[in-house]
Amino acid sequence: MSNSVVAKRYASALFELAQQHGQTGSIQEEMNELKKVFRDNKDLGELFGSPKLSSAKKKEMIANIFKGANPLVLNALYVLLDAKRMDEAQNVFEEFLALADDAAGIAEAKVYSTRPLTEQETNGISATFAKKIGKHSLRIENIIDPSLIGGVRLQIGNQIYDSSLSTKLDKLQRKLIGS
Repeated sequence: MSNSVVAKRYASALFELAQQHGQTGSIQEEMNELKKVFRDNKDLGELFGSPKLSSAKKKEMIANIFKGANPLVLNALYVLLDAKRMDEAQNVFEEFLALADDAAGIAEAKVYSTRPLTEQETNGISATFAKKIGKHSLRIENIIDPSLIGGVRLQIGNQIYDSSLSTKLDKLQRKLIGS
């Protein structure tokens, strides 16, 4: 998540509009897609930031590229364009997604393991740790890390829960050397 005050303001305004119109879920899906599009196409951000194209031409391009997008999303992009803040678009998408997740009681989590987790293991981790942080569920990204030897390491925001075998062995080694 970004630390941009500007992005937070734009995302908050869009989130409030989405809630008022009962479209939070659909806009959240579109924000995920926009985030991918802007991340995978760096030239797109540069194009919309280019002073060589008029604002009207840029708006026309946005309308064509994102044809079929929710009008609230298109208007948000137009507002960013008019305010010369297209460089903040990616941050706005991230902030909106964070607001939507927070409102739904969902937290992002990274689970490092030596092998892919089963659906049952993922659901168990989500249920257990969501309660610990006061959320309904976790959206888990499973990252394979053979250096753990066994067990898992879980990161939720800036909190880390580590029950990996490599960490336990390191602690044991420090105890043995220290005594």
